[in-house]
Amino acid sequence: MLMIIRFVNAVLILFAFYMGVKQGWAMVSGKPEMLDMFGRWNISKPGVSSMGLFTLLSAVLILFPRTFLWGNFLMAAAILLIICLHLMDKNIKGALTEFPFLLLSLVIIYLQYPLQTKPG
Repeated sequence: MLMIIRFVNAVLILFAFYMGVKQGWAMVSGKPEMLDMFGRWNISKPGVSSMGLFTLLSAVLILFPRTFLWGNFLMAAAILLIICLHLMDKNIKGALTEFPFLLLSLVIIYLQYPLQTKPG
């Protein structure tokens, strides 16, 4: 059973990494949909690019055991920021769209890094 949980968590981590890189790159490269979304909150193109670099960094940090927790915290913080910005606009649908990704980060933190063996 433990092996199944570790496998599922590894898949979840790879999915979170993929989504982090995909969204981070979209922000860094200035995709129009990203600029439109962040533009509603008066965040300029350099701000969106900075947020994209932050997202890319957190995605990479998730892959390594020593930085796994920090990467997940940073990813969850970025997602929570976007949820809060949606809620400030009273955009419940936008906030609910981001919510599963916040839960994904929290579940991954709860399940811990799958390849690390515990001493003892």
